[in-house]
Amino acid sequence: MKKLFLSLSVIFISSNFLFAQTEKTAYVHFHGAPSKGKILMVASSPATSKQTGWPIGFWAAELTHPLRVFQEAGYEVELASTNGGKIEMDGYSNPTDKSGYSAHDVISLGYMQQPAFIEMLSNTKKLTDVKPDNYDAIFLVGGQGPMYTFRGNKELEKLFVSFYEIGKPSAAVCHSVTLLLEAKKSNGELLVKGKTWTGFADAEEEFADKAVGMKIQPYRIETEAKKIKDTKFKVAAPFSSYAIQDGNLITGQQQNSGAAAAELVVKALNKK
Repeated sequence: MKKLFLSLSVIFISSNFLFAQTEKTAYVHFHGAPSKGKILMVASSPATSKQTGWPIGFWAAELTHPLRVFQEAGYEVELASTNGGKIEMDGYSNPTDKSGYSAHDVISLGYMQQPAFIEMLSNTKKLTDVKPDNYDAIFLVGGQGPMYTFRGNKELEKLFVSFYEIGKPSAAVCHSVTLLLEAKKSNGELLVKGKTWTGFADAEEEFADKAVGMKIQPYRIETEAKKIKDTKFKVAAPFSSYAIQDGNLITGQQQNSGAAAAELVVKALNKK
């Protein structure tokens, strides 16, 4: 019995050397504290998928998860959309949807209880009415809508590039990075030339297509991005939280990467 007690004591004492002490602290904006600045988020206005016939818009988590990060960091957020007015979340992204696909998304569910959030969705500013000087950063919200409403949208390209070229953090996540397939800087070069970036992966598109039994998207971002010369498109394991910062361009892979991309935006702003 004494030998057993001694052995257990040795194991316990030895275990103290296995784990170093760790402490973590982070700023959280408190009620009533002055705002640190303003961030513009841009989402898709409602549209209809030509592939599926579904009503489409923005993905809830790609708005709410970054929104939480920005608000906790002390930044105000203003929401704009491609057409202005009321916007709608993709059905599968709604945590109350009968499919249960996003039932785990308690952050979106929490925001949906707030009158201020409902008002935000009901009355978005049209992106052409936005003045970049009024904001510290831009963040494009993904979803199924951007595949139709963002790519080739010259007004949105101009707005995003204007933030980028004056050195403000310019972020996009998931399918919203489709804008980067064509967005050009004022010198005529693609914005992504020489950049490393990410977005919705082909493997994730394959998973989604199999889940619903049809091809959902009209094209695949990863496939299209890898046709571009002098750029590097990277993806992590499917549905990982994955974000990349390359200069003031910040991109996130999919709906699980919104918070990570937003944290990179905040980190970049805090360095200014």
